This record gives sequence, C-alpha cells and structure tokens, in this order.
Amino acid sequence: MARDTVDSTPIEGIPALAATLEAGCKPADRFRIGTEHEKFGFNFSDLSPIPYEGENGVKAVLEGMETLLGWERISDNGLIIGLADPVGGGAISIEPGGQFELSGAPLDNLHQTCRETNSHLAQVREVAEPLGVGFLGLGMAPTWAREDMPVMPKSRYQIMTRYMPKVGSLGLDMMYRTSTIQVNLDFASEADMARKMRVGLALQPVATAIFANSPFTDGKPNGFKSFRAEIWRDTDADRSGMLPFAFDEGFGFEAYVEWAVDVPMYFVKRGDTYFDATDVTFRQFMNGALEGRIPDPHPTLGDWDNHLSTVFPDVRLKRYLEMRGADGGPWRRICALPALWVGLLYDDGVLDQAWQLVKDWTLEEREGLRDGVPRHALQTPFRAGTVRDVAREMVALAGEGLKRRARLNDAGEDERTHLAAVEETVATGMSPADQMLERYHGAWGGDVTRVFREYAY
Repeated sequence: MARDTVDSTPIEGIPALAATLEAGCKPADRFRIGTEHEKFGFNFSDLSPIPYEGENGVKAVLEGMETLLGWERISDNGLIIGLADPVGGGAISIEPGGQFELSGAPLDNLHQTCRETNSHLAQVREVAEPLGVGFLGLGMAPTWAREDMPVMPKSRYQIMTRYMPKVGSLGLDMMYRTSTIQVNLDFASEADMARKMRVGLALQPVATAIFANSPFTDGKPNGFKSFRAEIWRDTDADRSGMLPFAFDEGFGFEAYVEWAVDVPMYFVKRGDTYFDATDVTFRQFMNGALEGRIPDPHPTLGDWDNHLSTVFPDVRLKRYLEMRGADGGPWRRICALPALWVGLLYDDGVLDQAWQLVKDWTLEEREGLRDGVPRHALQTPFRAGTVRDVAREMVALAGEGLKRRARLNDAGEDERTHLAAVEETVATGMSPADQMLERYHGAWGGDVTRVFREYAY
C-alpha cells in the first residue's frame, strides 16, 4: 500500500463496512489489471543491501525517480517513502527492508502491463546504475542475514517490527527479506467475488509452486523451493492463510468483514501520528476500546481501509481481489503472474471450469497443498499425481481465457504471449528455484552470489 488513508467518515456498523467492499463491484467491461512487484536493491561493489540514507541509498533512488517522473512525493515524518502518479494512478513504495515496489496503474490489458513493467525497470536502471546500484527479482534475499537488512523510516513498520515476534517466528523475515509479485483484479458482484475468491484460494498454492523462486538463505540452499511461502506459514496466523470460511455456503462481503474485524490491529493514524493498537481488534476499537488512548477514538472508514491493508490472507479482499501467492522473479514473470490469473478469472466460462477443477477439494487437501508446496513446489504429491498435473490444467485454462479475451498487441498477438514463461515451467516441471538449484550445484560451483549477476534486472 503506497499511502495510508485518512477518510474521516464515521463507521456505522458491520453492514457499512461490507458496503465499502461492495463498492468495488463493476461491470466486466470496466475490469482492470493492477500488477505489483517488489525487488531488492544491492550495491554492485560488494553485493550488500542498500541503506535508506546515503548517496546510493533508497532515498537517493526515490529522489532520482521523483526527478525523472515528476510524480508526487509521499513522506513520513518529513522523509520520502514513495511516489504517486497523479495521472495514471500507479505508485512506487518501499517495503520494510528497502524492497522497491511498483504498484502498477489499473490497466485494460496485459500488453499494457508488460509495457508498464519494462518502462519502470528501465527508469529504475537509469536512476540506479550511476549510483552503483542494481535490483534483483527473487522471492527471498539469497545471501543477507536478517540483521544485515536496512530499516526503512515508515511508522507502520516500526509498530509491525515490535509486534511480529509475538505472533510467529518468521514474521520479521517476511517483512525484511522477502519479495513478491501480485495482481489485483476486479469482480462484478458479490457472487462473482465469492467464486473468484474460492478459485483463487484453492489454486494459490499451485501458483506458488509455478513461481517458486526462493531456494537460498544466508548464502546456501535452505531446503525449500519457496522459502517465502514457508515463512508465511509461521508469520501471524490471525491475519494470514487460506480463509476456510470462504468456502462456506453464503460467503460474501459481510462474512469477510466479520473475520477482518476480529483480527488484531497494527495502528491507528491520527494526523501524521501512528498510534500502536496491536492489543485490540478492530471490533474492540468499534466498541470503544481506544477511548482515552488516542485523539478522536471513534473509528472511521479511513481506519477501516488501513486495517484491511494489514490483513494478509492468500487472497485479500478490498474493493478488488489481490492474488498474493507468488515469489518475486525476473521481468518475464512479472508479466506472467497477471497473465495466469487474468486468464483464469476474467472469462466466465473459464472461471466455471476452474471452479469445477477445485470444488471437490477438501479443506485438508487445500491446507496440505499450502503446507507441502514450499518445500516441493511442482513435485508436491496431490491425489494420484503431483501439483504439476494441476498446474498443467491451470495454465491451459488460463491460456483459453486469454484467447477468448482477444486483446491484441501491435504485432497481432493476443495476451497468451505473456503466459509463455509459466507454460515452460509446467512443460519442464522445473520452477525457477529448480533451475537456480541446478546452476548452484553445477555451473555456479556452490557460489550463490552468482545470482546477482545472472538474475538482476
């Protein structure tokens, strides 16, 4: 999230909160695609993470991007923490360990998404290379210890950093040492949202397997294909996971709200000040728990929007749906992740087929996939076969969905061209992590630092 919200409209109960989500409904011809990706900045000279301050730090890169793009500065306590595009709607922000994120504009088609990505990466190189800085797309920092990671000056991150060790052993690794690609997609109605939520949750571990790209920690193999996904299994169970209630009959906006209001809060923002609220849930906040502790203790829609940005299920509902299962990766995969989900979810016929694929999976099977994929990726056993078998069907359906959309580029190609990277993955059975491990044990001679040369943008 690029900028915390300050909407001061008072909250009038659970139905009003559900209405804020329902406000996202729009006709299919207005569906858009919003792609986000994070990347690690590193010094060319010694492959160390870049700090916030300094002539080659995160701040310097942000200020260079500000000059290049003319976007509006986002500040926290007077320090630059991001940029917002006042015209297109995109934004640049920083994650806790300095991960540099593009939150893309809402776009009509995947060709535009890929152009946006390529333009952004070219702009970042233009600013960063003269500073001796490169950027790496990977699910987890491959060589840096947690204590090596810089700390960004965002107030919400200070609160999160204090809270994470109370609710899981790997939350600080999630914050400081992981990166992701995700796509934000629209829904037409409550029923459409529910169908997309269920398909997205069931197939999220399969997407994790296809995009698995975090096999190294502290300079050596960590025993996983997606250690980023393993980290999420022990981060904060209250606010993450597979949302089993989404598969209950009657699931809709209000059911999601009833779950979210019972999640502990991180903060309440009043003016420019962030107040720690980790000891209360949003429901308790609504019932007066912060009276006498903060100015204006009555919750607002801005507080609600901020709270929604601090829950982290595998598919997150706001006024759109966020697909959150993929590791960060090279530029082709930044285009391929939205291609996979747009193909599956934006054609009603294909969405129906995807639901047929997953509708009889049990809760235990879905959770088993989420537990097994971090270590085994596409080789994870499932029913009579493996996750790779499901991935083949998933990617084939996505290709059909993109074909039916018939959005052509200047060369007359439809959006299936952006699915090529994941088609190769399911054809070979090798995730990006499998390919890197093969190089590590072969051509790299056990030298993980080769990843900075071969996988930097």
